[in-house]
Amino acid sequence: MTDDRGRRILGAGGLYLVVTRPRIPHEELVAAAVARGVPIVQLREKDLPDDELLDLARALRRVTAGTSTLLIINDRPDVAAAVRADGVHVGRTDADPAAARRIVGAGIVGLSANTREELATAVRAGADYVGVGPVFPTATKPDAREPIGLEGLRELGALCPTLPVVAIGGLDRTTAPGAIEAGAAFVAVVSAVCRADDPIAALDDLLAAIAVARGTGARG
Repeated sequence: MTDDRGRRILGAGGLYLVVTRPRIPHEELVAAAVARGVPIVQLREKDLPDDELLDLARALRRVTAGTSTLLIINDRPDVAAAVRADGVHVGRTDADPAAARRIVGAGIVGLSANTREELATAVRAGADYVGVGPVFPTATKPDAREPIGLEGLRELGALCPTLPVVAIGGLDRTTAPGAIEAGAAFVAVVSAVCRADDPIAALDDLLAAIAVARGTGARG
């Protein structure tokens, strides 16, 4: 369903940066991500009023437009469509996937899965990628389910070989390489960057660790 640019970036793998209450302005962090070639940035701000969320989404769309970074909006296909973002991510208790697809049209629709049944549902729903986790314990989502671990990530990923798998939950520069080795195309991080004292330095450290794990960076 996605355009050539979306398919190309989804096929590349790497870091999936979820931006939630960063310690520096959203635009500054996303601009740094774009400058470093981060393939996907997701705006996840569930508590913002609609008008503020729209303004922020528009600002991030301006930062990412025409670049090699996709902008995904969490949970709100209406906002994604309004700002012409690249797509929407729908969690297990968020918007209906079919309704999200109707709203974003040819845009990307990512879905979450924690079990075999949820993974099968995501595949049937025509997901463009699937977020699998939580891999490790996470404080980002208080209602998160039990971690599936690297073995669970490996098992679920093997069931959808045609879809990019985004590992999420408790991932940072030390745990991200294991997720990649377990078969994840992307590693999604939230607090490892957004809550770091220096988010841009944390972003650089994480990108370096991912590059080494993917065999595209220098070791040592």
